[in-house]
Amino acid sequence: MKYGLNQFLSPFRVILIAYVIAMVVFSILLYLPISHQQGVDVTYSEALFTSVSAVSVTGLTTVNISETYSYVGIFFLALAIQLGGIGIMTMGTFVWMLFRKKINLSQRMLIMVDQNQFKFSGLVNLMRGILIVALIIELIGALILGTYYIRYFDTVGEAYYHGIFAALSAFTNAGFDVTGESLIPFSNDYYVQFVVILLIFAGAIGFPVLLELREYFTKKNPNFKFSLFTKITTTTYFTVFVIGVVGIWALEGGHYYVGLEWHQQLFYSLFNSATTRSGGLSIMDVSELNKATLLFMSALMIIGASPSSVGGGIRTTTIAVMFLTIRSFALGKDDVKAFGREIHPEDKQKAFIVLSVFIVMLFAAVTLIVAFEEGNNISIMAIIFETASAFGTCGLSMGITPNLTVPSQVVLMILMFIGRVGLVAFLFSVRRRETKSHYKFPTERIIIG
Repeated sequence: MKYGLNQFLSPFRVILIAYVIAMVVFSILLYLPISHQQGVDVTYSEALFTSVSAVSVTGLTTVNISETYSYVGIFFLALAIQLGGIGIMTMGTFVWMLFRKKINLSQRMLIMVDQNQFKFSGLVNLMRGILIVALIIELIGALILGTYYIRYFDTVGEAYYHGIFAALSAFTNAGFDVTGESLIPFSNDYYVQFVVILLIFAGAIGFPVLLELREYFTKKNPNFKFSLFTKITTTTYFTVFVIGVVGIWALEGGHYYVGLEWHQQLFYSLFNSATTRSGGLSIMDVSELNKATLLFMSALMIIGASPSSVGGGIRTTTIAVMFLTIRSFALGKDDVKAFGREIHPEDKQKAFIVLSVFIVMLFAAVTLIVAFEEGNNISIMAIIFETASAFGTCGLSMGITPNLTVPSQVVLMILMFIGRVGLVAFLFSVRRRETKSHYKFPTERIIIG
């Protein structure tokens, strides 16, 4: 019986169960009366949705955070965001090291799954590095924003309270806010927007990239070389970011941007391109954008952030490998190369599986929500935007989430959960154990396309 249980509880399933437990625990904490402001009642479904959104660092909510939760509730929310942002195994490793516990083989396997690693060596140092880098970036962001916010708030304490939460939300790409209006109060403050954009970049670019950058700038090793992962994910991330800036600017040039100064148009485009990559914070009401822009932003949210980062989506490396594979096919080549290296065939297979499964999931989710909201006056564009935001763990919203029925909110919660753990981890968790076939059938070609 024990052997059968061990077979069932693969590392992928353990990680998924751990995230589910975390979401349930924080839903209970957010449901407690002490977590609410005086006179405010919260249903368990609202607390659960907020918890799932926080642990998956998404930002979609069915309630107004600033008007609903007390300082205790905001503290629980911040803990959920921090846990979801840097990963359960990072926090678990910190606790193990704190109590001087030896990290065994099974625990190292869980770390590998949680952080998308391929080898056992250096995992503990990786976890330690992720935690240190994350806390340092959040601390610097909190000090910068908190100090700057003094001009906006009545007291220093209030300024740093907003600064700390904003830095945490931006770096973890959580999309939550305690202003009640996201970053709309700072829509004309380019300093705040620039700092938030940098924090979003730092969180979404991927922890392996940050650690390699730290090694490059601190150790001064003349033989140091960036990994293929860092080269591909950084190139893809910023290429998509630039495409996002140009695309949003072009699509809104004759619509929302009419009458705005060039620098306003530039920063609106910069910020929206950055935040759609899993950030979720907004400096404007996105529902005022035209449908073409909303579809374009939905595509950016679907691409999402990099693997082993705080963000979700199908991830930048998936897009990169797909593009490189198609390019290789068009050039009549069998192998796929990038930066002097060859892409592993298994990675090419994973990329196309992720995209295929995602398309099916998104279509199914949109269809279900449309069916559930048949009697409500909600446009299909808003539903597509919301589902893309949920799966990309972005958090941008056209404001329909509180008005959705509970079944539709359950669909969004499932998408947020899968977006956080990653489609590859989710697919491996439901995959049967690999077995070798003892015989083969004759091979025959079929017509494709």
